[in-house]
Amino acid sequence: MVDIITLTVADGPSAFGLDSYQWVSIAMLVLIGVFVWKKVPGMITGGLDDKIAEIKQQLDEAKALRAEAEVLRDEYAAKIAGAEKDAEAMMEGASREADAILEKAAADSEAMVARRKQMAEDKIAAAEREAIDGVRASAANAAAAASRSLIAEKHDGDADKVLADEIIGSL
Repeated sequence: MVDIITLTVADGPSAFGLDSYQWVSIAMLVLIGVFVWKKVPGMITGGLDDKIAEIKQQLDEAKALRAEAEVLRDEYAAKIAGAEKDAEAMMEGASREADAILEKAAADSEAMVARRKQMAEDKIAAAEREAIDGVRASAANAAAAASRSLIAEKHDGDADKVLADEIIGSL
């Protein structure tokens, strides 16, 4: 069987005195010639160059977008830092304000305690004066009552006459 296959290949078709492999080589040369004549390699390289230029443009756009994104990131980082500083300043301001309020409240409390103490002292002094005045009035009333009763017991008409003469004489 091997001999039959060998015979078939060796005795293959031939035209114009050329074997089949020679015809395939000529067809390839003609095809390559047509490609060169029609500038197919130039079209292929042109297409590839166009594709390379398109990819390069996309890469440039990507680089530009990345640079823009980095600028935005830096801008937002700066804004965040600024916001943190503002928040810190607000906290410090609120702390100072709270301290001032506490100091004012302490001062107001001391002033109120001093006023209330003064008011209580004033009320005590007024009560003391009132008590002293009451005691004096009671003492005066008691002295007047005692004087009346003593004068009524010890003083008679003759003593009135001597006293009236003395007063008239001094005038």
